[in-house]
Amino acid sequence: MITSLKTTLFILVLLQIGCTRNKPTDLLDFNSFKRYFEHFNEKDNELYPQHIPNDAAIAFLKENIPLIEVPDKDIEETYYFRWWTYRKHIKHTDDGFVITEFLPKVPWSKKHNTINCPAAHHIYEGRWLKNTQYISDYINFWLNHSEDGIRQYSFWIADALLAFHSVHQNKPVLRRQLPQLVDNYRAWERLRKDTTRELFWQYDNYDGMEITVSGRLLSESEKTFSHSAIRPTINSYMYGDAKAIAAIASWTGHPGIQSKFKQKAHVIKKEVQERLWNEGLDFFTVLPRDYNQTTQPVDVRELIGYLPWYFNLPDDTATYAKAWNKLTDTTGFYAPYGLTVCEQSHPYFSINYTGHECQWNGPSWPFATTQTLKSLSNFLNNYTNKGNVSKKDYYNLLLQYAKSHSITNEQGEKQKWIDENLNPFTGDWISRTRLKTWENGTWSAEKGGVERGKDYNHSGFCDLVISDLLGLKPRKDQTIEIHPLIPDDWEWFCLDKVAYHGHTLTIIWDKTGEKYKRGNGLMLFVDGKLKANVDQVSRLIFSME
Repeated sequence: MITSLKTTLFILVLLQIGCTRNKPTDLLDFNSFKRYFEHFNEKDNELYPQHIPNDAAIAFLKENIPLIEVPDKDIEETYYFRWWTYRKHIKHTDDGFVITEFLPKVPWSKKHNTINCPAAHHIYEGRWLKNTQYISDYINFWLNHSEDGIRQYSFWIADALLAFHSVHQNKPVLRRQLPQLVDNYRAWERLRKDTTRELFWQYDNYDGMEITVSGRLLSESEKTFSHSAIRPTINSYMYGDAKAIAAIASWTGHPGIQSKFKQKAHVIKKEVQERLWNEGLDFFTVLPRDYNQTTQPVDVRELIGYLPWYFNLPDDTATYAKAWNKLTDTTGFYAPYGLTVCEQSHPYFSINYTGHECQWNGPSWPFATTQTLKSLSNFLNNYTNKGNVSKKDYYNLLLQYAKSHSITNEQGEKQKWIDENLNPFTGDWISRTRLKTWENGTWSAEKGGVERGKDYNHSGFCDLVISDLLGLKPRKDQTIEIHPLIPDDWEWFCLDKVAYHGHTLTIIWDKTGEKYKRGNGLMLFVDGKLKANVDQVSRLIFSME
């Protein structure tokens, strides 16, 4: 059976039950991409091996990751590089598997060296692993064994948990986890909602964003490390979690919880649009914590202003779409090596090699780039008022992000690299440059030791390729939805060996049919059988019911 989201969508799907074509689950051979991992291993200085060391990496990746083949080799290589670095962070503990942010032990981490700040990125990324135990254990750790770590930093755990279950469904587990998600949400309400307020406040530091321009404006101090405010970050996260809890409650048969959390999401949406929208800047900005009827949000655009779209919060209007005009503007956020976290035209925008090594007043942060690209994908997929951005911008920014995964090593050779904060004008990894001579000309133990930022697991990339560029949109129902954001001049791509709802998916775009010899068009194979086919790259919907 073939279904459609809207009758206005132009979807021509050819369903072929019992197709006898060759199984495209065998289409991409892991050995064709093994060279990437061999090269990464060869170039690596393995300082902090965990559960899956380099000598076991290839076998693990062969068994667990979806394979891609795309015309752009920068994106393809970075995709495999990010899986190679991700498995480094899988750590086995007495509480099951966890995913770390830093490989060395850092003083500000919690139990098992975990930090919840990037944990939702870890879950979004790890949901594509074939073996579900790693992320299942990790979610269970946060809900049951993390002590106070679950609320150390802002964390959109319910949304991420639902994202995982949209790939690997397990309704009995969701039913058990629902009360814990509700309790966590209520704890956040006690911690970060002032009496009579509907919006949440957070310190920029505990959003993982030290030394922000908005914090400086509100504190009137150039050196402020942390300042509390009503931020687009935590309010978007709490909106996303309220929506996710309502969806989980509906899915598991708890209409009372569904109704309560649907209302909570409605209130946050209304308040964010009314109080955080800066009409003078056409952007969502930070509001002072102690606000009243006339208080206006601060006058600085920061990349966090795009976070509401990560959860599809804003209404679909031309007014809110104006915010996206600054994304590719060189006075806004666009720079040669990555998106800046503050608009470049603001007088407090800064790229510093003095003071704290992690500043969110100008550098490019992969954490924020990941969020912004996910927000942009949602905007392009789910909104009719698109401002001046297009799927071409998504591709260009993803390609820029892929190319930023680079460093020149001691031998003067370029190699793949991911670290902390990036100089958006030179491509230098700022924190690493600073930290390697921090104390007596070398690394400081108090700062995390030798190469603390190497293979830094504070962002995502593979999920952006699978779910956004190549367009596999996970859903909790028995529907497969595909809507790629690939460039118009791509004549082929393949996404293969994807574990989804207990099946194995292969998605092929082959304009002429000459690349893969499986037919032409956009094709979906389920367990090796062709199930749907459209002539052009468009939204494709297939029901497995």
